[in-house]
Amino acid sequence: MSIRIVLADDHQIVRDGLRSLLESQPDMEVVAEADNGRTTVQLARELRPDVVVMDVGMPELNGIEATRQITGALPGVKVIALSMHSDRRYVEGMLAAGASGYILKDSAFEELAGAIATVVAGRTYLCPTAADIVVDSFVRRRPGRVASERRALTPREREVLQLLAEGKATKQIASRLGVSVKTIETHRSRIMHKLDIRSVAELTKYAIREGLTSLEG
Repeated sequence: MSIRIVLADDHQIVRDGLRSLLESQPDMEVVAEADNGRTTVQLARELRPDVVVMDVGMPELNGIEATRQITGALPGVKVIALSMHSDRRYVEGMLAAGASGYILKDSAFEELAGAIATVVAGRTYLCPTAADIVVDSFVRRRPGRVASERRALTPREREVLQLLAEGKATKQIASRLGVSVKTIETHRSRIMHKLDIRSVAELTKYAIREGLTSLEG
């Protein structure tokens, strides 16, 4: 049987290239593509693929939060991070969210194919840069950047924070999440209180710094 894969990246050209390369493998099949984290979660729930190849920096719901939702609800689905980011906060964030692998986008295609086979076999795959970060954190006994502040926010608060940082209006966020405007205002107030932040501009800076969103696109 073929390994069923969902590709998640907000750049069409990247998805096209990955699809072409993966489908050249006799035992791999791309069953769907997504250009944002929210759609990725929906496709994972609907299709139950073997692997999701997940870009870390995506709109609406970033790769870390999308991974957390997928692995929490669908433990049989493996997630591999394919990212341009080698920062510690991204590597640790994805692994803490339940990803089984982490590869940089400048890696050779053969490495991605090998990583997919590795995680499907129940093991973890880390590119050398990510492996160095994990080993360094272990040796230094660091708790990691995923720590207290991020854990203090609920999953829904993290979603709202990302959408606010992306410039979405309160009504837009309420509509997208299927809740009332008052509920979003309450979430925003709680987020600002928990993080001791007093403006949306500061919230945006925090979200970018913590890897919840980026300035790309």
